[in-house]
Amino acid sequence: MIKLIKSTFFNESQTKKALIQFIKQASQLSFGAQCDLFEKTFSTWQGRRDCIMVNSGSSANLAIIQALLNMGKLHKGDSVGYSSVTWSTNVMPLIQLGLHPVPIDVDLGTLNVSPKTLGEVIKKHRLKAFFITNLLGLCDDIRSIQTMCVKKHILLIEDNCESLGTVYKKKKLGNFGYASTFSFYVGHHMSTIEGGAICTDDEELATMLRLVRAHGWDRNLPFARQHMLQKTYKVNSSFYSRYTFYDLGFNMRPTEITGFLGRAQIKYLPKIIKTRAENYHRITKAIYAKTDWYYPIKTNHIDLVSNFAIPIVCRSIKIRDMLVERCNGRVEIRPIVGGAISNQPFFRKYLSNAISCPNATIVHRQGLYIGNNPELTKKDIQTIIRIFTTT
Repeated sequence: MIKLIKSTFFNESQTKKALIQFIKQASQLSFGAQCDLFEKTFSTWQGRRDCIMVNSGSSANLAIIQALLNMGKLHKGDSVGYSSVTWSTNVMPLIQLGLHPVPIDVDLGTLNVSPKTLGEVIKKHRLKAFFITNLLGLCDDIRSIQTMCVKKHILLIEDNCESLGTVYKKKKLGNFGYASTFSFYVGHHMSTIEGGAICTDDEELATMLRLVRAHGWDRNLPFARQHMLQKTYKVNSSFYSRYTFYDLGFNMRPTEITGFLGRAQIKYLPKIIKTRAENYHRITKAIYAKTDWYYPIKTNHIDLVSNFAIPIVCRSIKIRDMLVERCNGRVEIRPIVGGAISNQPFFRKYLSNAISCPNATIVHRQGLYIGNNPELTKKDIQTIIRIFTTT
């Protein structure tokens, strides 16, 4: 059985030994120096001013929406666009925090929102923000999408949880929007078991995110920021300051174990990304060359495809069902992320007037994905190609 992932970490044995040693010697395991160091390392790697580490990618999505509400950049009732093929916790915070989610269909050639599909929605809906999902290490013309959002005064946020390291027009995904979210869950490009982050170049947003992450208090802010808040709200810094809550927040703090693992794993990212890209191109090139069963996914516009999992969109439900049967007990497969989210029960429960997204429906009904990880062997890859091409 070829599993979606083969280990908890890249270079698992060495990472576990280092983790055991760290835990034995650590004087503190709650949020502290290791998390601070990881934030500095990751912001440098990503190329953004600030990184705010949290306990999951889902928490990162929730935190950024709450922060934007706290700052007055969004207001309850505002319409927020989102990619129609995405993960549940990209959309759930919009519902939970009183915003109006507007699905935007994807392009079948990229599985991502295109300038065309965004433009069609903008004509009908006044969006205040667009929470785009960079799906599976892929993207459409996100630079043009960024330009459209600036022109229309739409706040662009990137869910980059599945696209760590992908480069489009010499720029990493996650650097086109006002801010971006990341996941370090097991099976993602880099694993800290659970874990996530938000990156931004805006100091005000970074400050608010650190408040949102920890109950709304100021403990993890620079001293100057703490002093400014305490002065503004006339807080007694000698007694009440550590238990003063300045705005709405949650407890989304990661542990020092998460920070340590992030620092241990980030050094492997170049190799992980390179291998995932090679796997993706090797498998898809063979599959598309040998059969016309699938809608081909275009990647020639992307400089580096840091693929999360390999999507297959079949030209019929019958073909998809045949492949599911073939893979049973041989290759672990899953639907393409959450499929068309507006088809999910939670969405229908809370939002009855769903906008039609025909391409997302095709992906939902006729799609699946194959795990891509840096530990796939040549034999694994040959097996996958054989299963998906043999007539």
